[in-house]
Amino acid sequence: MNAETNTMIGFSESLAPGAFEARQGAIPVPESGELVVRVEAVSVNPVDVMRRSQPPAGDFGILGYDAAGVVTAVGAGVDGFSVGDEVFYAGSLAMAGSNQRFQRVASRLVGHKPRSVTFGEAASLPLTALTAWETAFDRFGLKRESAGDLLVVGATGGVGSILTQLVRTLAPEVRVIATASAANADWARTMGAHEVVDHHGDLASQVQALAPRGVSWLFTAHSSGQVETYARVVAPFGTIVAIDNGPRDVSPLMQKSIAWLWELMFTDPLFLPDSRHQQWILDQVAGLVDSGVVRATSTTNLGTISADSLERAHAAIATGRTVGKIVLEGWAD
Repeated sequence: MNAETNTMIGFSESLAPGAFEARQGAIPVPESGELVVRVEAVSVNPVDVMRRSQPPAGDFGILGYDAAGVVTAVGAGVDGFSVGDEVFYAGSLAMAGSNQRFQRVASRLVGHKPRSVTFGEAASLPLTALTAWETAFDRFGLKRESAGDLLVVGATGGVGSILTQLVRTLAPEVRVIATASAANADWARTMGAHEVVDHHGDLASQVQALAPRGVSWLFTAHSSGQVETYARVVAPFGTIVAIDNGPRDVSPLMQKSIAWLWELMFTDPLFLPDSRHQQWILDQVAGLVDSGVVRATSTTNLGTISADSLERAHAAIATGRTVGKIVLEGWAD
């Protein structure tokens, strides 16, 4: 690779649906408050697939909302980072994503990479860890002394896998009930679930058998068509947090005064320009990973970062059946 160029992998309206191509451009220069990071690994999330189905904001859309790499330039007003630091982050929807060799990113959204894992393993963490942390501790308000039952719907996905680990570690009195297919139940238990129910069966009956008075908290990555079921299994005055998009009729929750909350980890980057909350979360997660109590959830490595490997990763994510995270690491050139 020419040291004076930046390899960028993206899509445009002129390409076939689902197709990506590589282009060369200038290496970005950090503005005030920003870093430039040499991207060493990325992972792929459902948000990538969702945004790939929409026209790009410009003539060339660069996706990618998980990265790990090395700082190559530091903008004015940045503290806590130096050239050569290894970092990880999810970034913001308002800027070009991480599917490029060099990326500009706001320093306030960046954490120091866990020392004990590879770049690929680190890249599997940011988006899901931020979403899980904000769900557990900012939306549910869980604390170390919290007690009750948490139902994690979609526990074998990227967010569910991290959420289970964080709750087991930082709210140890909370019982985690995970939903998973029979084939993936062992993964949910490995992540720390106390109980596992099969979401292909009668979910309400299975959960009610474990928690007859209802669960206090319910996290869902798959809420479409499920609100009435959730109304049956959540306790009065309980809380539901959903991360999947779409209109929902939540009127079945009213009789039990159940709260419905949305969680989108991009809210902080988009609307709180002075917030360093996500940087703090990532540094907390790095410490938990290095201490061995939280593990990275990368399960599939599709090789180096390229148009072909990104197309394959998107196709896999679109099936909705992946377990853990898909990562891409290194560059062919």
